[in-house]
Amino acid sequence: MTNLGDLEIFASVVATGSMSLAGRALGFSPAVISKRIKRLEDRLGTRLLQRTTRQISLTEAGQGFYDRVLAILAGLEEAEAYIAGRSAQMQGTLKISAPTSFGRLHIAPHLKSFMQAHPDLAINLVLSDEFVDIVGGGFDIAIRIAELTDSSLVARRLAPVRRVLCAAPSYIETHGMPVDIEDLRRHICLPAHNHDPWRLDGPKGGLTFRPEGKLITNSSEVIREAVIAGFGIALRSTWDIGPELRDGRLVQVLPAYEGSHSVTLSAVYPTRQFLPAKVRVFIDFLTELYGPVPYWER
Repeated sequence: MTNLGDLEIFASVVATGSMSLAGRALGFSPAVISKRIKRLEDRLGTRLLQRTTRQISLTEAGQGFYDRVLAILAGLEEAEAYIAGRSAQMQGTLKISAPTSFGRLHIAPHLKSFMQAHPDLAINLVLSDEFVDIVGGGFDIAIRIAELTDSSLVARRLAPVRRVLCAAPSYIETHGMPVDIEDLRRHICLPAHNHDPWRLDGPKGGLTFRPEGKLITNSSEVIREAVIAGFGIALRSTWDIGPELRDGRLVQVLPAYEGSHSVTLSAVYPTRQFLPAKVRVFIDFLTELYGPVPYWER
């Protein structure tokens, strides 16, 4: 099969009427241009160009070949323009995975404005507190609140995440306010639904505390309702319980300690190469929406 680059060189030589000018346009020396033209002619078994000291002209076979080469290159240009145009269009379906509470509170309310800006784009928002298989599940993007370690995926940070220890005033009135981390062991704690230990940053750096509690659930929202109801102490994100902290339904416990700051809100997608425009635009939308200081922290 003829090398596509040889066809482009041949067409450039004909268009400029000079190997030197074609070489200058394509970034090759005249000697390389001459060698590539000869290789093309040898492969085809016919002379395409008549060369003299003053000019280059097409042979009869060369003219017919040139006409067809122009059609091939024009078709290639059209194909590239089609792909570029298709990638730039906000069409089809954007399939998104997000944590249940966060998706309900901080994605769903803003979808109307995004979809009004892109009326030909459909949204499939799947909420789950489990880490889905992005590729296997056919997701374009996943919103995750975690310390990301999977190097096979690409992550873009959307916003910081601040997590605080908190309890209802009714719980504190009954059980007292903890005075230090070890004091938490005498309190009722509400572990996250996946029973992960609490990774905290404090005055002396990072530490890990494994909370013990009698409430077991697979729902982060159940833990949220339990801490508001005065059931115990929980580690919750401010995006989740900001209003309750502001109106006093919850109070911060041990304010010198917060959840590990290595946990962030991120958009995760399979690959950086050939990123669909719909994914890029949605990520830009969330980044601008949340900002460096998210609205739930203001």
